[in-house]
Amino acid sequence: MQAASRESYAVALAGLTERGASMETADEILSFAGVLAREPRLRRALSDPSRTPDDRASLVSGLLQGKLGDEAISLLSTLARGRWSAPSELLDASERLGVDALLVSAERSGDLPEVEDELFRFGQIVSGDPQLATSISDSTVPQERRVELVRGLLEGKAKPVTVRLAEQAVYGFGGRAFSSGLTRLVELAAERREADIAYVTAAEPLTEAEESRLSASLAAKYGRQVSLKITVDPAVLGGVSVRVGSDLYDGTVARRLSTVRNALAAK
Repeated sequence: MQAASRESYAVALAGLTERGASMETADEILSFAGVLAREPRLRRALSDPSRTPDDRASLVSGLLQGKLGDEAISLLSTLARGRWSAPSELLDASERLGVDALLVSAERSGDLPEVEDELFRFGQIVSGDPQLATSISDSTVPQERRVELVRGLLEGKAKPVTVRLAEQAVYGFGGRAFSSGLTRLVELAAERREADIAYVTAAEPLTEAEESRLSASLAAKYGRQVSLKITVDPAVLGGVSVRVGSDLYDGTVARRLSTVRNALAAK
């Protein structure tokens, strides 16, 4: 988002954080984001700078009164009052607000760390099964069928917020493919907890003590909580690779062997 749009979103997010939100409110906001995605004329009307903020907010409340709850209407009216650099940024903000509402509801119930881990583990399961990954990501298959597949895999095994967020990844959160959308949702959950994510790759599972030491070391380095997301990959042979943002610390045996091979080839 450009600066004006970011400021407008920050106002709506502050209201959401202050008041909290239920899953029902989150679903209502996401349903409206779906309407905006299908209705370009409505997007343009609600982001039109020639209309006053009150006029745009009244348009939202008039459209939604009796169809959505008061909390969702209030939050969406706040979005409509903002200044948007482009109609597409209002759409992105509506979708993001629905996702943040889901994360806030998980935070209020104490489930946010578990939701974050469940999303990450589900991503690992999908990426580790090429047939499943194709079934979920295949754009030639109707979206609702793919959403039903994800729902069937997760319902009763994951938190309701996790299920809803995974469905949103199928819908293409932020215009992303399923895998990258799911990764972004994991990152947003961590951001909500004011934590960085460390993507760790190891040849075998780390012990609890090793995880604790690594987490403490990274927290000391970055000055904030660090959430470890561990992938076991025997191909690295030994050692550990850690990526935090753009920082990569690769101490794997595979990397050292590659360095040696490259040095020998250069002679």
